[in-house]
This record gives sequence, C-alpha cells and structure tokens, in this order.
Amino acid sequence: MTTGTMSTEELNGLTEEQEEILECNFCKGNKYPDPTTLLLIAAEVGLSEEQTEKWFKRRLAQWRKSEGLPSECGSVTD
Repeated sequence: MTTGTMSTEELNGLTEEQEEILECNFCKGNKYPDPTTLLLIAAEVGLSEEQTEKWFKRRLAQWRKSEGLPSECGSVTD
C-alpha cells in the first residue's frame, strides 16, 4: 500500500490535460452541453461521448452541492 496523494489520472482515469479541457468547458458556462457540443468536447479530449457525459453529470452534481442547490433540478415551486 502506497502513501501520499494520487494523481488525477489515478483517481478518475483522466489525464491532467483532459481534466483541464473538461473543466474549462464546464466553467465557461457550458454546464448542460447539447448532444453536438458534447460530441465535440468528447472528440477534443479523446473520450467517448458516454464518458464525457458521465463526467459532466458528476461535475454538475459536485457544483450543485457546492452551491447549496438540490442534487436534482426541479420546479421552483417544488
């Protein structure tokens, strides 16, 4: 068993560069990419569309939690 911190790639299977590209797209206000945009991002980072979509879903959940928002989107009156 090794001690110390794990790299980003060891934690989620992404390289630092892939993580930076995904994070950059997310932070530019692209939290809900449409299918075409998702496909373009996936091609840019070298991941499948499904892997890219999962990353955005996990990152969105993390963002919503940090903002104190409910984990799922709902009506304002819910």
